[in-house]
Amino acid sequence: MIGALIAKSKVTSSYDLLNNRDIKTFLATWRDDATWIYPGDISASGEYKGIHAIEEWFQKFLDQFPTIYFTPKNVCVKNILDFVGTNVVTVEFVENNINKDGKKVQFRGVTVITLKFGKATHARDYIFNTDEFMRKAWGE
Repeated sequence: MIGALIAKSKVTSSYDLLNNRDIKTFLATWRDDATWIYPGDISASGEYKGIHAIEEWFQKFLDQFPTIYFTPKNVCVKNILDFVGTNVVTVEFVENNINKDGKKVQFRGVTVITLKFGKATHARDYIFNTDEFMRKAWGE
């Protein structure tokens, strides 16, 4: 049970770091060899390997959306007893943003995060409103 509480706390606090645009501290919660996968068929979509590629992606995200606000809704932990090994956390979220063109956009989705010794090794977003909506939100 303590493992689940620690994992939930780490993950929800990382959303706070993004909301505060504290990219350096946010990235400190990732391993150097981590992988980030973003859905869709836009320029931001794809698989990003390594902390530098992930940092570039999140910087592009922050540049595109000067105002962001993530609200984690449900956080589930695979292994509720493990707090020092590998674990998987899923987060259902609502994301309310304003893009650089001043348009308000809301994304809903789920992020699946694999943690190893408390740091993200792999994360993947599953966003429910994709395609044309996503293109417009990203200015494409």
